[in-house]
Amino acid sequence: MSFVVWITGVSGVGKTTLAKALYERLRSLNLGVEILDGDGIRSKLYPDLGYTKEEREMHNKVVIEMANLLAKNGIVVIVSMISPFRSTRELARKEIENFVEVYLKCSLEELIRRDPKGLYEKAINGEIVGLTGYDGEYEEPENPDLVLETDKLSVEEEVELLVNLLKKKNLI
Repeated sequence: MSFVVWITGVSGVGKTTLAKALYERLRSLNLGVEILDGDGIRSKLYPDLGYTKEEREMHNKVVIEMANLLAKNGIVVIVSMISPFRSTRELARKEIENFVEVYLKCSLEELIRRDPKGLYEKAINGEIVGLTGYDGEYEEPENPDLVLETDKLSVEEEVELLVNLLKKKNLI
């Protein structure tokens, strides 16, 4: 059975880290798995795309379609992307069978400390505006399937909680 795990959260919260760890865990169960990383898809398919609401929604819709096509063909899909708007995440839930939304959250202090891409430093210094997680819009999920506080859990604990949820939903 295929399914889509949609990992959402602000910049630097740990989406890619969790996606990679979950990928390894699911592969160890002999499942066909692919990761659709929002940043990777954006940089390869349309590197000049901006970050307006309309451009973000279009990007999300492309990923929804890609995830849906893979899942319909028996592939377990892990989507790792900010997806800041509830409406596009709800569209994903509506379009994709066996959809699991995972919301990652973390304190701003920890996000600034981690800052893997140096984006928070740039936002604090006024070099960029609209950083999701700092001064950019992010609509928190209202009813995610799982909420993980990445500043309170190890990646291993996050994976265990997520795998347990997938088992409870009879997806694995």
